[in-house]
Amino acid sequence: MSQLPNNFGFADPEQIADTTRELTYIAAISEALREEMRRDPNVFVMGEDIGGTFGGAFKVTKGFTDEFGEKRVLNMPMAELGFVGAATGMALMGLRPVIEMQFADFISTAFDSIVQFAATNHYRWGAAVPWVIRAPSDGGLRSGPFHSQNPEAWFVHTPGLKVVAPATPADAKGLLLAAIRDDNPVIYFESKPLYRSEKGYVPPGDYVVPIGQANLARTGNDLSIITYGAQVREALTAAEQLAVEDIDVEVLDLRTLKPLDTEAILTTARKTGKVLIVHSANRLVGVGAEVAAIISDQAFEWLDAPIRRLGGLDTPIPFSPPLEDAYRPNAAKIVQMAKELAAF
Repeated sequence: MSQLPNNFGFADPEQIADTTRELTYIAAISEALREEMRRDPNVFVMGEDIGGTFGGAFKVTKGFTDEFGEKRVLNMPMAELGFVGAATGMALMGLRPVIEMQFADFISTAFDSIVQFAATNHYRWGAAVPWVIRAPSDGGLRSGPFHSQNPEAWFVHTPGLKVVAPATPADAKGLLLAAIRDDNPVIYFESKPLYRSEKGYVPPGDYVVPIGQANLARTGNDLSIITYGAQVREALTAAEQLAVEDIDVEVLDLRTLKPLDTEAILTTARKTGKVLIVHSANRLVGVGAEVAAIISDQAFEWLDAPIRRLGGLDTPIPFSPPLEDAYRPNAAKIVQMAKELAAF
């Protein structure tokens, strides 16, 4: 895949000295958008109901019209194929659109605009397509099959795209800034379960997390859990529970799904020799399958047990709370599988 370089800016250490500053995950996304729109007049937002007093389904852009005006906060009709195509045209002309999919589930309507055209432009004729699609994804909120999906594997499979999935407020801000400044089209998956429940330190100002670098969220020696998005929190909860039983778990947060941080994946696999891969998306042909393939191909001799994977079931996401809980990975299921892996 032919890709363009990033235009990264990094935070001044003096700007991030106040470690008491905390934001929710969704507030960090909103702050990143607002700060980047102030910094770069070519950045604008577009999506369904994002302008005016509404500010989108999750209020991320509430107040943006008052500050930036209607020409930079564009309300779109329910026509994702059309407005993603329009965003591609705008990006080709030098603008930097940030597109809000009201829910990640609706991204399939825009599939042709994304994979057939935006993703192939740089390879075909050297053109940058610097747009970002914000895709609110994941379930656990009893929203059923049309508002709970995790379609990241479609886009990881597509040459020409980058795909990120932050798990913390700091990474939500830092990866969104990196995505907006990247000259490639980037799909930015935000985890709805984390929106208002996950709170943490977020550096102020120009804080960028480079695309393509995983984060070691917890160190350990007995086994590795490799995950991303909302399952990072579940994995860390499971790791604390397993520590009580003297099982020392390392947790690797991928953060970027394309390009994968292969070196970080191999380093943790070689260190512990036992690997559990977890994601909310259904397990079949998920991102975890590619991670497992990388490990089996390049770290097989370090393994002390088969690579295990935990993901959603191969079914649409149920509305029913008991059925959704059965469908979805959680800390308890991670603990159970990790115990089996540790005892192997």
